[in-house]
Amino acid sequence: MSLGHIVLSSGRSIRLTELRMSSTYGGMLEGYPCKRINDLKVSWLQRQAERAFSSTPVHLVPPSREYPDETAGAFGPVEVLPAVACVGVFDSTALDPAMDGSTLVLAWFQAAPEVPAGEDADLALRSIRWEELAQDYEL
Repeated sequence: MSLGHIVLSSGRSIRLTELRMSSTYGGMLEGYPCKRINDLKVSWLQRQAERAFSSTPVHLVPPSREYPDETAGAFGPVEVLPAVACVGVFDSTALDPAMDGSTLVLAWFQAAPEVPAGEDADLALRSIRWEELAQDYEL
């Protein structure tokens, strides 16, 4: 079963087969979002994806970062990532015609808790280089 379809900038169609979402700043008890905290959150998301799907290649889509006009604190300027951290399993047709299909796990951040689909999917997500990153599999 597919949760959604995305057509990449390259023209390749990929299917989302599993999706895990969490709040980017959920559980943040003190402090404020800044570069140091965000770098930890980004690397944590990638490590989480690599542990959960150790037999599949994982690619981190670099997140956008916003810098609201707020007073800098002790850890530097305020820097905000999109509100939702996502890990998704995608599959597509095989890269090698002798194989059955190809797969890739993506980790990314997005503004709202929505299933990415079609042309509404974030441009950074649609711009991944599937042919360079994905791995073929046999059924």
